[in-house]
Amino acid sequence: MKITFRLITALALVAVLASCSDRASEKRIAELESRLAQVEGNKGVATTPTATPDATPAAAEVKPEGPLPVAQFEKVDHDFGTIQDGQKVNYRYKLTNNGEAPLIIQSAQPSCGCTVPTFSQEPIPVGGTGFIDVEFDSSGKPGINNKTITVTANTWPKVTTLRFKAMVTPKPDGANGPVK
Repeated sequence: MKITFRLITALALVAVLASCSDRASEKRIAELESRLAQVEGNKGVATTPTATPDATPAAAEVKPEGPLPVAQFEKVDHDFGTIQDGQKVNYRYKLTNNGEAPLIIQSAQPSCGCTVPTFSQEPIPVGGTGFIDVEFDSSGKPGINNKTITVTANTWPKVTTLRFKAMVTPKPDGANGPVK
């Protein structure tokens, strides 16, 4: 059972590395490896987390006191359906500030370089609306694609994860001429 769990974890890590390799992915993998070691109870196995140049000790997040904004998204999952390789598709995640203070979106980080998010730059007043726009470039991404956008704001919790998926149909090879 333990070997199967480690094998599945290793395969998941390889898949993450293969899909997009960047510093954020490496940091996330190190966090997951650390959590796995904690779950397994470190039964005599020494584990060394992967160090990144900007790594800092993780401090426990504490909920801020006072009135806070609340980001209420219309939906956090979107399905682009079936699209053609090379097609660029867009979606707007809409949100409302249902809290008690202005909402400020600090960042929107994609899980892959094939995804470009933009977001409301101005503070969103109580009762006001904002957005996270996402453009997905399917070039060279045939098959099923599941991507995320990690949104950080002055809410509690600070992070919201938006997801989308798309089935990318490969381009026809065209070597056989036009289809009759």
